[in-house]
This record gives sequence, structure tokens and C-alpha cells, in this order.
Amino acid sequence: MAKRTSSRQFVTVFVSLILSFGVNAADLTVGYQTGIDPSKVPQADGLYEKTIGEKIAWRRFNSGPEVVTAIASGDVQIGNLGSSPLAAAASRNLPIVAFIVSAQINASEALVVRNGSGIDKPEDLIGKTIATPFVSTSHYSLLGALKHWGLNTQQVKVVNLQPAEIAAAWKRGDIDGAFVWSPALGEIRKTGKTLTDAAQVGQWGAPTFEVWVARKDFAEKHPDVVAKFAKVTLDAFADYAAHKDSWTVDSEPVQKIAKLTGSNADDIPELLAGTTFPDAQAQQTEALLKGGTAKAIGETAKFLKEQGKVEAVLPDYSAYVTDKFVTE
Repeated sequence: MAKRTSSRQFVTVFVSLILSFGVNAADLTVGYQTGIDPSKVPQADGLYEKTIGEKIAWRRFNSGPEVVTAIASGDVQIGNLGSSPLAAAASRNLPIVAFIVSAQINASEALVVRNGSGIDKPEDLIGKTIATPFVSTSHYSLLGALKHWGLNTQQVKVVNLQPAEIAAAWKRGDIDGAFVWSPALGEIRKTGKTLTDAAQVGQWGAPTFEVWVARKDFAEKHPDVVAKFAKVTLDAFADYAAHKDSWTVDSEPVQKIAKLTGSNADDIPELLAGTTFPDAQAQQTEALLKGGTAKAIGETAKFLKEQGKVEAVLPDYSAYVTDKFVTE
């Protein structure tokens, strides 16, 4: 009897060790998107894994709301998303925290209208069908542009399509235009023209940006992992800032980004130039992680509530932003 008990104990311990090893090996799952940014280079090189010292399961998502869903379920611990889905998630009290502003979106997201659609000016959008991924930064920019132009979604048919679906719908002739990012943006630009972009809409009062967020429980339990992740990302931004003239179409960094995202390498230098990637010093300013980002999330949430995309706006969003993981 004693031997059987001992055997059972051995098996239990052995199975526990296997399960424990499996959990540790897959402990960090990172959700990323196809936006063009310098951090795709260390991702392609495996530098995040080398720096953090553990295996990372990278999961590609079509849009920020998909990343939010995965983070909410616990399937993803760190994720990349835009200011609009971040505002929506924070307004629902999802336990996440933004620890880097990964991009200040300018020309890397744009409203492109089809050649031959008859759209030459904003009022020509009336009665037309425009696609965008709902509750994304592009959706927020589109709604901001329509508001600026004195138009609404009763006059313009706005449909919810993911980037890959937008490219397919464009080829079929199902849509007249789209507000989206690359690689879909690069594809539709081939047979369309830009009516406005996120930079212009930002000047009209609806700026957009992207962030890296972590589940709060993960960040509290593994602050070193989040800090190392932040450092690799910000080092990539610094490398691009120092050598951006050499990031040409045929350069190694651009080719790596193209392969990882599926974007056309010809488009990447322009898309990089059309985005601001804040360095470590900029992150730790009142304009960003020390106050400005939280205020911007609040303003975005107010706009989303006006559009019926969120039910309530929190009085303060500072709990969803931190600069504690950024070191210069």
C-alpha cells in the first residue's frame, strides 16, 4: 500500500512539473498588429525573447478590439492597440495598463477613396459606402473627419470590415472608400486617392495614437518582463531615429518589417516617416505617460460615448497609464 501511495505521489509530482514547465514556456503571449513600426525588427530578430529570457508566443490580430478581447480572456498578457480601443476597454474597467505610447499616428492611417467613385471632396461622400474596422483608431479618425465636415453616419454608410476584408471588398468594388492602415492601405492606394489622414484629423481635434498595454495582474507579478519589453521597443525607436535615412526600401530593417507584416516594402519608408515614435525621454513627459495620454484617452472616450460606442465615461483614466516601466 505504501509503495502504491509513493508511486501515485511520484506521478502527481511528475505531472505537476510537466504542467508547470508548459505554463512557464507559454507564460507570455504577445498580441501584435500589422502596423508599420521599428519594433517589428527586434520582433523578427527574436531580440525580445533574448532580452526577457523566455519564450514568447506572438499572436497576430487584425485590429485593436480583437487584441482587447484576447487580453480580457487572459489569452494575451501584452498587446498592441490603438487609443480608441484602449479608451473603450478602459471605460469598461478592463484591468489593463498602457506602459508605452508606441506611435503617434499621422499619415500611416488614411481615408482613401476609389478612383472613379465620384468622390472629389467631402460632400461627395454622401450616399457612399466607406469601410473601417469598428472601434479602431481608423474608425475614430473617420468619425472625427465626418464630424469636422458636418456629415454623419446617416448620410454616409460606414461599414465594419477588418483590413484584409477591406482589401478584398475594394477589389470586388463593394466599397467606395476606406479609412485603414497598412498593408491594406498600401493596396487600396494603388487605385485610389487620399481624402484625408490621421494627422489632419488630429489637427481637427481627434488625435490618435497606439500603445503597448499589459494586463495589470501580469505587470504586477512580472514587472521585470514588462520593463525589458519596454526597453527593447524603445531601443528600436532610438535606432530608427538615429539611422532613418538608411532605412530604404532595400535595407535589412525594411525587408524584415515587410516580411513580418505582409506590407509592400516600397510603402514602408514613407509609412515610417508618417508616424512619430516617442523615445524614452518623450515617454516620461506630461504630454505622454505622466498625464497627457490619460487625458487623451478620456477625450477619446467622450467622443465614443457621443457615437454610442461606449456606455459611460470614467472621471479619470490615469489608472490605465503608467511610466514606471520606462527607463532612459
